[in-house]
Amino acid sequence: MPHVAIPSLMRNLTAGREHVTVPGNTVREVIDNLEHRYPGVKARLCEEGRIKPGIAVYIDGILTTREGLRERLDADAEIHFLPAISGGIGE
Repeated sequence: MPHVAIPSLMRNLTAGREHVTVPGNTVREVIDNLEHRYPGVKARLCEEGRIKPGIAVYIDGILTTREGLRERLDADAEIHFLPAISGGIGE
């Protein structure tokens, strides 16, 4: 089953757990199973049926950008949901 690293700002939903293992063949299935086990997770990660714009999804250390919630996962995938980094210094 995929392993999910829980960001510090979401650990209040997982009773402080830093890592959880949930079934799922896609990012969507993992998030749905997280939501079933830890209500409120999906609202923090998704809006209007997709990953929130401010959230980056890393699977096995690689930033995913193309498939979003449809991204396929290996059985032992490691998933990280992190705040996306953007911005910079303007002129």
